[in-house]
Amino acid sequence: MKRQSRASQLRGIRQHFYRQVVDAQADQPLRVLAYSLVPSPRARPDEDWGTLQAEADQLGYAIAARLHDVAVPVTTTYFPASSASQGVYTPPWDRPGWREAERQLRAGLADGVLVLDRHNISSDDDEYHAVIKHLGEHCRAFLHLVISEEPVAPT
Repeated sequence: MKRQSRASQLRGIRQHFYRQVVDAQADQPLRVLAYSLVPSPRARPDEDWGTLQAEADQLGYAIAARLHDVAVPVTTTYFPASSASQGVYTPPWDRPGWREAERQLRAGLADGVLVLDRHNISSDDDEYHAVIKHLGEHCRAFLHLVISEEPVAPT
């Protein structure tokens, strides 16, 4: 239950910054950066681009640029006597594509970032929350997810 309430809280913060951007736009179409995190250097973000373009078309967003990074595991714990290690992906602010997205947002070239799901940003709640706040407070931008944070209840 705590996980769902955290997802709801993160969604609420994300929507808050979206409303701020929309209110400041005065009926201008929103410009977004399509961002994808691909699993390997050989993987292509083409499938993500198609999904992100369809979402942008449905919502009336204009895609200003397409950016992607390769998911790089960072080993945080290693036990030589076992194969157990805890890995996480490089934080968004350490990824070249994400840094370029922030640069373009600060330069006013786009109003937000469009991603497939929150895991393209971070699976860690605190890290993800920090990114949403940074985009909203420092870049005056929003984050739009095709797949929301909240798990869908089984039907």
